[in-house]
Amino acid sequence: MKVDRRSFLSFVIGGAAGTALSPLPWKLMDDSSIWSQMWPWTPVPPDGEVVYENSTCSLCPGGCGISVRKVDNRAVKIEGRPGHPVNDGSICILGLSGLQMLYGPTRIKSPMKRIGERGEGKWQKISWDEAIAILTEKLTDIRDKGEAHTVAAIAGSDSGTVPALIRRFMTAYGSPNFMRSPSQRDVDELAVKALFGGDGRTGFDVENADYILSFGSGFVDGWGSPVRMFKAASLWKEKNITVVQVEPRLSNSAAKATRWVPLNPGTEADLALGIAAVLVDENMLDTRAVSGLGSWKNDLLAAYATEKVSQTTGVAAGVIVDLAKGFAGANRPLALCGRGKGLVSGSLRETAAVYLLNALSGNINREGGMWAMPEADYIQWPDVATDNLASAGLVQPRLDGAGTGKYADARYLTNRLADSVNGGGPYPMQALLVAGANPCHDLPDTQRVRAAFARIPFIVSFSSFQDETAAMADLLMPDHVYLERYEDVPIGAGLAQQMIGLSKPVVSPQFNTRHLGEVLIATAMAMGGSIANAFPWDDYETCLEETLAEKWDSLMETGVWVQADTEPVADTFQLAGMDAPAVQAEGDVNSFPLLLVPYDAIQLTSGYVGEAPFMIKAVADTVIKGTDGFIEVNPQTARAAGLAEGERARLTTPRGEAQVCVHLFEGIQPGVLAMVRGLGHTAYDGHLAGKGVNINELIGPVEDPSTGFDAAWGIRAKLAKA
Repeated sequence: MKVDRRSFLSFVIGGAAGTALSPLPWKLMDDSSIWSQMWPWTPVPPDGEVVYENSTCSLCPGGCGISVRKVDNRAVKIEGRPGHPVNDGSICILGLSGLQMLYGPTRIKSPMKRIGERGEGKWQKISWDEAIAILTEKLTDIRDKGEAHTVAAIAGSDSGTVPALIRRFMTAYGSPNFMRSPSQRDVDELAVKALFGGDGRTGFDVENADYILSFGSGFVDGWGSPVRMFKAASLWKEKNITVVQVEPRLSNSAAKATRWVPLNPGTEADLALGIAAVLVDENMLDTRAVSGLGSWKNDLLAAYATEKVSQTTGVAAGVIVDLAKGFAGANRPLALCGRGKGLVSGSLRETAAVYLLNALSGNINREGGMWAMPEADYIQWPDVATDNLASAGLVQPRLDGAGTGKYADARYLTNRLADSVNGGGPYPMQALLVAGANPCHDLPDTQRVRAAFARIPFIVSFSSFQDETAAMADLLMPDHVYLERYEDVPIGAGLAQQMIGLSKPVVSPQFNTRHLGEVLIATAMAMGGSIANAFPWDDYETCLEETLAEKWDSLMETGVWVQADTEPVADTFQLAGMDAPAVQAEGDVNSFPLLLVPYDAIQLTSGYVGEAPFMIKAVADTVIKGTDGFIEVNPQTARAAGLAEGERARLTTPRGEAQVCVHLFEGIQPGVLAMVRGLGHTAYDGHLAGKGVNINELIGPVEDPSTGFDAAWGIRAKLAKA
């Protein structure tokens, strides 16, 4: 049997990925807890009664059910909860590492106020009464001056009661500037509105599909609900289902797929529309659910002729036709999008083009297909009665420009916030509240973001951890971690049904932290008037129980609530968003002849919660070794630059420069470089800080011209000997 180079690479990397995703490493991690107890910060519980407490993990959007083993009120192990509809007993490395976050040294142990220069790390411990008094006094002073609109809040999510309380506080206070961290969800929500005519999100019935065409979605690299996708990938293999991974780099997902189709970076939308053109031209489609296709056919065929698409994407014409026939020949084909873990909003053009394939196959809102799902609408609080100061503030334009003018349909444009604060906004920002987000590490062009934060007079961080954003704050009001608090967890990471999980306190708070919901209620009470009236609950738990209403008993008993039957947003797919111009990489090709693209790894969180020691220890030494971060380079590209394996190099982009080590990798195209997300922290502790390079230092946002979202898929770069 002849094995070509691409198949050989897929076999080798697929084997490594299979090992990484099997139960074996997690068992090794479990065993490593024995020696890890030698770390001075790891508590060693005394002998005592062993009990198990059930809860929901909220470290990522996956919403897995967990069971926490305790000895004498000390949590000693986290396992997946058997029978849970998302993960059914399994757990990922992030979920497994939760105890290191609970007991680790990077916890902020009490409220603190800054006493040194911003970012200097000099703090003074204060009481909660003093912290709430400082926050209340500052916000009251700003509001009394008629400037409530100059306060903003960034949350990691806008789903669930805690983000809803933050948004409610901002409304009662008089600010329109509630935002959430960017992700694929931004463009997905807008795509549902444009393509189906309603508010909602997409869900994907991956378990019942019989042909998977993934445009860069890291189905074993953290996309969607990670454990669910691990199980789906195993199911596809058992059922011998064809899985095609389309992306420029041979990722773990590409290696685990049946077929890897490399293409030129940034041309995924062109390939999807090229496949659509073949489906239309060969009449291999089911158009019952597609509105207006007849008048659009000729334009599609002319703009995306197979040979033209082949030149644009670098994918052979025969492969494009073959993909179209394979997709059309399946009973329940399913196309996925959202690069890597879906941490960047992405472009509407690409999202709409991929969703079009599902529509053309007639696989919308049915078993094995893509579903247009309404959001879980269980938070039914009365509208806020605003006073004159709040009403005046709420009519002011948003700092990020979302919801008006060209970008009227965008709910949040957090990627624009730094430019707004740095002088491009409608007014100066005077205060910022940050909860469940770490923008000073996670937003592109972090130097520009940090410069913006340095201009904000008053910053409050509710982080549980010593992250980069907390380091820039003036007041720290640390929240409980997820194992210490009650909270509803709406689960919508690609699920084709509505589901809510419940996090419960499985241990008592370890330090002098306080639930963010309690802090918001206490602050509202201290401010009085209409703000206090907007919060009629005595405490957060009362608010949560009343909000969940009839779901509360079920959630307390089983930990999860599942909507049995949900009506989709709509059954008719409207053609929209696919005629927007393609998003180009920033930089001049003559000055920066290479392309740098980010990638995601399951061992790195790439988000608000920093990596625990277990996770860092699981990262390959071709990604990070000691404190050195690596960049993947095709051997041909390396030879042209005179670089060899492991050699230090200087990587430069229009946004910054960094020293990296070279890893030769034939699973990436010549002229393309790849670097992992999630490293390069300056905060946290010695297990995480100072390791590798934060790719967000090197890449900046590129606005999608049709939405305003950050749709950057890469940036032009150059590489030279250090």
